[in-house]
Amino acid sequence: MLRRYWDPFEEIRHLQREMDRLFADFFGETTAIEERRGAYAPAIDMYETDENIVVKAELPGFKPEDVDISVTEDSVIIQGETKEEEEVKKENFYRKERRIGRIYRRIDLPKPVVPDKSEAVYKNGILTLTLPKAKPEKLEGIKIKIKEEK
Repeated sequence: MLRRYWDPFEEIRHLQREMDRLFADFFGETTAIEERRGAYAPAIDMYETDENIVVKAELPGFKPEDVDISVTEDSVIIQGETKEEEEVKKENFYRKERRIGRIYRRIDLPKPVVPDKSEAVYKNGILTLTLPKAKPEKLEGIKIKIKEEK
């Protein structure tokens, strides 16, 4: 038997979806709600290997040319925009839940990376960023003579 644990935020997310649907029905367009709220942030996974920081972002329905990625030593910005695939009159819809519009996500990295060696692969709606970790510079130790204060 599969036990399902109570998630207190699930009810809030459900309420937000229902409020979005109510406003969309009232104002006549889902995109108007999305524009007011601004871009949405795609879900990510981030983990570390010996050599890299790896970030995976869910971007279903996007084409690689619709997404811009900026990498600095300490952060990644993923942004883009997707549009309707086909024009369907709103009165013909029974349900409209798929997100379209702008995405924006800034991710602070746990360790410095080498931006110009970073790679991005997009497959099956998942963007995978492989960010090589920067090698820490070895500092030469110097001896300091301690003076005794009188």
